[in-house]
Amino acid sequence: MLGIYFPILLIIISGVLIGLSMIGLNLLFSPLREDPEKALPYECGFDATEDARSPFNIRYYLVAILFILFDLELIFLLPWAVALRDIGTAGFVAMLFFLALLGLGLAYEWRRKALEWD
Repeated sequence: MLGIYFPILLIIISGVLIGLSMIGLNLLFSPLREDPEKALPYECGFDATEDARSPFNIRYYLVAILFILFDLELIFLLPWAVALRDIGTAGFVAMLFFLALLGLGLAYEWRRKALEWD
């Protein structure tokens, strides 16, 4: 009975080994150059040592929100692709409609220059 879980265990072990090997290779081959500027905290495109009430560029947040929005919408593509045979033509047309709306949203944001960073 436990033999059916062996592939899952194998995937978990291989994922952990690959992750640890990547960390090990990074520690082995990366140059260790300490720099006081690299040690400074960095958040939201400006120094954290400034006044909290100082003006900042709102475009950083707009791009971040747009990224999250389109990223979450694209997550719907995987379950759709897995269940495509079961949902048939109606599901295919619904996803084409969804992708068309996603494309229209992207075109709107592009035309409004929300994705440009000046």
